[in-house]
Amino acid sequence: MLRSLKDLFDAITAPGAAAQPAAAEHRLQLATAVLLVEVMRSDAELHADERSAVIHALRDKFALAPDELERLLELALQTSREATDFFGFTSRLNEAFSMEQKLRMVEHLWRVAYADGTLSAHENHVMRRLSDLLYIPHGAYVAAKQRARQAVADAAPRAQS
Repeated sequence: MLRSLKDLFDAITAPGAAAQPAAAEHRLQLATAVLLVEVMRSDAELHADERSAVIHALRDKFALAPDELERLLELALQTSREATDFFGFTSRLNEAFSMEQKLRMVEHLWRVAYADGTLSAHENHVMRRLSDLLYIPHGAYVAAKQRARQAVADAAPRAQS
């Protein structure tokens, strides 16, 4: 029993060299998911359309199986509730993503904000803060917002069909 506890402790505290890239990728996935969840949680209600937009964004960003997406979303919801700021999450994206990838991420964030058909003042505020922390130029921020609004509008008639 003592041996198995030591093995468990070693596995948690000292990951091997092969596990470090995987751990970094998991932290990036979680940071990305938390930001998407923060936008989803920023208005009064959690809508199924917003949740679908989060899943779609995670599927677009990472090659994960459906059950992995669900686990990531649940972990992101829990982490989001415990988070005190955005910086820890946006800094991971700033380190790992190119400007083009961050712009695509901002567009996904906007799609989550628009998914329920309304944009609250708090959602708008959260988006502005996240874009600032991701160092997105204002013109690119506005363009991403317009692309996302159009994409959600274009998808709405198909969803009702």
